[in-house]
Amino acid sequence: MVMSKVWRVTQQRTLWWSISVGVILAGLAAMAISWVQTGYPLRPSIDFIGGTRLQLERDCGRPGGCEQPIDLTQIRQVLAARGLGDSGIQILGNQQAVAIRTRFLTPEARAALQTELTQVLGPLDPQATQIDSVGATFGEQTLKGGLLALLVSFAGIGVYLWFRFQVDYAVFAFVALLHDVLVTMGVFAFLGLVAGVQVDSLFVVALLTIIGFSVNDTVVIYDRVREVLKENPQLPINDVVDQAVRQTLGRSINTTLTTLLSLVAIVLFGGETLKTFALALIIGFLTGAYSSIFIASTLLAWWRGRTIPPRVDLDAAPKSP
Repeated sequence: MVMSKVWRVTQQRTLWWSISVGVILAGLAAMAISWVQTGYPLRPSIDFIGGTRLQLERDCGRPGGCEQPIDLTQIRQVLAARGLGDSGIQILGNQQAVAIRTRFLTPEARAALQTELTQVLGPLDPQATQIDSVGATFGEQTLKGGLLALLVSFAGIGVYLWFRFQVDYAVFAFVALLHDVLVTMGVFAFLGLVAGVQVDSLFVVALLTIIGFSVNDTVVIYDRVREVLKENPQLPINDVVDQAVRQTLGRSINTTLTTLLSLVAIVLFGGETLKTFALALIIGFLTGAYSSIFIASTLLAWWRGRTIPPRVDLDAAPKSP
């Protein structure tokens, strides 16, 4: 009677699974569209494909330097005249700075392009000007290294979970990790389509951090499930999981919220690169907390309820005449 009056995560598991499937399918659709448009599931930065990135900001300290917002049409005309019409352009901050991603340019070509853009934009702040170039070979190596790091981390975590828990525990914890990665990638694929957000090497670092955070949260809940089973071996698996989730819910929420406070501050006050990194962590940490509570635990309860018959109390069972 008491259990029926408290919140039970296993009762709404179809809802939790439906939400996750819907978000993942939307993300996969966004990645498919991105693949058609760019040849990549997420919009890559020059870290992965090579090229040159110019970040130019007007010098608003000079009279008349920032009276009008930047005109993208004029910038595109300058780039098209140099055969760079397919370059990516993004307005930054207070509409007085622009980031341009184009193919690899020699130092002479970069200087000539910057001179022409200065004539269009007006006086530039030299301290805010950033020019980065990455060769195609190095970018490809960075991409392969990032993918290898993800695969190694998944393999290592899979081995750890295999020895730490029983097989079904490990499988569903792994499913939760894959869920978090797919959701984060799907959100960034969508942001790449609508806002031109690019992923760089820091995004791979963010994914690795998300994996570690998520598996830690899942391990805490699974540890509690094992403890409740030892204390109450006759308790149905749904009640065991519900009790374990309730006992760890406060810890999960507090840990996630305190971490998000720092990340939100980075998004609000950090630089452009750090903002993207922090945004990926925010999405991943929220998704990791959700998957640990609503996905990994409910999948375990569903599977054990189907494969392990309920225990019978022999003392309470009716005796044959």
